[in-house]
Amino acid sequence: MTFSEKILKLRKEKGLSQEALAEKLNTTRQAISKWENGQGFPETEKLLMLGNIFEVSIDYLLKDTVEQSKENEKGYYVSKEMTEGYLLSQRKMSKYFAIGFSLLISSTIPYFIFKQDPVILTILISIIAVLGIGTITAGFIEEDRYTVLKKEALIFDHNFLEELKIRYEDIKKKYAVIMLVGVCSIVAGGISFLLVRKEIVASDVLIPYYPLFIALIVVGVYILIRTLSTIDAYRILVKNEEHINRVSNTLMKKVSKKLDNF
Repeated sequence: MTFSEKILKLRKEKGLSQEALAEKLNTTRQAISKWENGQGFPETEKLLMLGNIFEVSIDYLLKDTVEQSKENEKGYYVSKEMTEGYLLSQRKMSKYFAIGFSLLISSTIPYFIFKQDPVILTILISIIAVLGIGTITAGFIEEDRYTVLKKEALIFDHNFLEELKIRYEDIKKKYAVIMLVGVCSIVAGGISFLLVRKEIVASDVLIPYYPLFIALIVVGVYILIRTLSTIDAYRILVKNEEHINRVSNTLMKKVSKKLDNF
């Protein structure tokens, strides 16, 4: 796909007329027409403005060979800018989820500290639990522009996709140690409850340390949610075909199950 074809395609996808695009670029409709007919080429400043308007990289606009192998592919083109925005959005969402679930687990701590004072106990548990639920709810708020990335087959600039794959592998290696710390923290916190349940250790011995054990679980949960969510965000982009197939199979199973119920 040539530069002129890309400009025409992107303009129509944005629902802009030549006049509207010309106004945004502070140029003439005739200039836009020449670009789309392959009779001219915009200056650097206009190229940068086009990239911002269409949310694509300059590399995508300039390299004819990048999209030639994908001209007949069906999918949603994802620019570098949109990709980075999506990854940032997912990191924010994972932070909300991690904090929210950590607060919900932490809401059990007052029970062991203020067990003798029901009023304070009830107030603290309620406040912490409500904050946790509210934070988790905030995490479900996602920009509409990014939901398509989880549902459609995606097309990337080839060079940028290779860069994403490298980043994905680097993040998996980097987070492997961090996730191990998270798992160990959860195990260390949860093993005390298991020892009491199996009556290996008397409950009276460990109960005073329950808040500490719960805190360890909270730390582990926070770490795992943050790391796994980030890795999954990259996986959806890099392993897009695998993700789409998984989503499709899940939907088919749900449809089949509903049909069987009729």
